[in-house]
Amino acid sequence: MNNRDKRPVGRFVLKSECYTMLQFSALYRTAILSIKSIQKQNVVNEIYDQISAKLLDGSWPPGSRLPSEAELTASFNVSRVSVRSAVQRFRDLGIVVTRQGSGSYVSDHFTPQMLSNDPRPIMHLSREEFHDMMIFRQTVEFKCVELAVTHATEEDILELEQALNNMLINKGDYKKYSEADYAFHLAIVRASHNSVFYNVMNSIKDIYYYYLEELNRALGITLESVEAHIKVYMSIKNRDASTAVKVLNEAMSENVTAIDKIKSSTSSNN
Repeated sequence: MNNRDKRPVGRFVLKSECYTMLQFSALYRTAILSIKSIQKQNVVNEIYDQISAKLLDGSWPPGSRLPSEAELTASFNVSRVSVRSAVQRFRDLGIVVTRQGSGSYVSDHFTPQMLSNDPRPIMHLSREEFHDMMIFRQTVEFKCVELAVTHATEEDILELEQALNNMLINKGDYKKYSEADYAFHLAIVRASHNSVFYNVMNSIKDIYYYYLEELNRALGITLESVEAHIKVYMSIKNRDASTAVKVLNEAMSENVTAIDKIKSSTSSNN
């Protein structure tokens, strides 16, 4: 691979940044609050649960300053994106407030009852609806990936890159991230240069976008999701259809596991 081929990867600051934090995680692990290292699929929910435990046991009382984002990232041994998504849930509940230039704090008005408004995501897509969309993607989008590897022009590659960069820019807002996510997958279909596939994709835009928005809302915007899109982009750019399809398939399988976990948790709480 020449230097020009490596250049686009350097633009994706998030990836290198997260790897740097992971490399230093061992230095922080024993120093910060003895929080368990998280290895599970749905890391945003796991982070939320552990922060909730700290709030409830008094480790972080009202008015106290939370560890910095970098400290939480290292302690949980996860990405900044996942930490940010979890902390945002507490902001949405009014439990955490952020003071510019100072950091994030537990609200002076925090009470345990505020956690009863737990924003734990409910997956509004049924298993059947999710499965139907997965079959559609495996049938149409995977074929479009293969065609894009063969037919994508320089303009097509740039469009994919722009959509990917918009995803990274909006990683803290799942709605805007989902819009960029849809644009990324539409760009793959456009790069296939098959008008029938492109028209079909456009005709189901609302359904496809809702599917992506539900995934990003319920599962959170994780490092794994971001990296999967980067790998797909690089695979298409490098004309490697098999790797792109493999990455997409693995990502969908991981989503199925995470969604089943949410569904099971929701059922057990009812």
